Amino acid sequence: MGAQPFPDPVIPAYGRGCVSDLMPQLLSVGATRPRSSQLPIELSGGHPRVLLVLDGLGWDQLVERWEIAPALKQFSGNKITTVAPSTTAVALTSITTGLTPGEHGIVGYRMLLDGMVINCLRWGTDERGDARKSCPPDLAQPYEPFLGQSVAMVSKAEFRTTGFSTAHLRGARLSGYRTTALLVHETARLIRSGEPFVYAYYDGIDKVSHEYGLGSEFDAEVAFSDRLVGDLLDALPTGTELIVTADHGQVDCTQGAIPIDSQLEPMIDRLSGEGRFRWLHARSGANDELLHAASDMHGSVAWVVSIEQMIDEAWFGSHVSDEARRRLGDVALLPFEPIAFEDPADGGPFELIGRHGSLTSAEMYVPLLAATAS
Repeated sequence: MGAQPFPDPVIPAYGRGCVSDLMPQLLSVGATRPRSSQLPIELSGGHPRVLLVLDGLGWDQLVERWEIAPALKQFSGNKITTVAPSTTAVALTSITTGLTPGEHGIVGYRMLLDGMVINCLRWGTDERGDARKSCPPDLAQPYEPFLGQSVAMVSKAEFRTTGFSTAHLRGARLSGYRTTALLVHETARLIRSGEPFVYAYYDGIDKVSHEYGLGSEFDAEVAFSDRLVGDLLDALPTGTELIVTADHGQVDCTQGAIPIDSQLEPMIDRLSGEGRFRWLHARSGANDELLHAASDMHGSVAWVVSIEQMIDEAWFGSHVSDEARRRLGDVALLPFEPIAFEDPADGGPFELIGRHGSLTSAEMYVPLLAATAS
């Protein structure tokens, strides 16, 4: 038998069924931001709506677990794609702004900004700490979330003042919760008070995946999240449309992270991105050499792609601003095998098992499901 062919990456379906297409339709914006006709849900209009984002619930993982997700199984809809990279900071910004990563400029979990690689979720660096003053989030991501509308939001109370919240949620009226029961309570209360649209966010699936992988603990969290969805649908006033989606899926990387081949080090100035979308920033004049060498060293386990190819193939959308381009690397390593690539500067309290960022089916496809409260 011959060698198995490498899989093809799942390129984001911008304008054809992607998380960046949601807000123009859900907020019923007019001709200046046309609605997408490619989303696999039917919305009646004239009724209040809730968009619930279940961080980390990929379509592939959900389909494999329909038997423990009876509430979601009754919803209508199908899969759509997330963005590239398939990671929280990028995808949530595309969901709230309705823009592609090439437009809004949040292009990775760790991205190059004003000469330093910042962690976008913490909006800082290990060396310099909080970067909100030196790199203001509202300048790094200058577009108004929710298409400029004042939107009610339900999310964790501790997210209220973070730099990343300023980048992708500013202007939203946050009702913070400290227990999951209050996510349901606050969302239903806001709809009953007359809010036409509520954006709600829950991060349990992603957190469990990172620490435990996709085993029994992940199953337990998916089952709990399904009950959360059922409880929320029961609590909402009759006629309210509940839409459920996610920012990315997951890959179980029990093999852990592997080092980038040491032979590449003389060609690399710095690293950014995440373990499954690892950017290599080339030293001056070394771009082509780095691309070819990285392909030789890691091409059997990862797509090794130049920034020029990604831009030509619209991985970040049809337009990439000059500012967004400056935040990207020169060559990226995107595993299609269940591994990640190390970055010594990117640490955490535990070794991540469930990971995401690459363009495999498991990471790129997310649910878009809808039901109406009765």
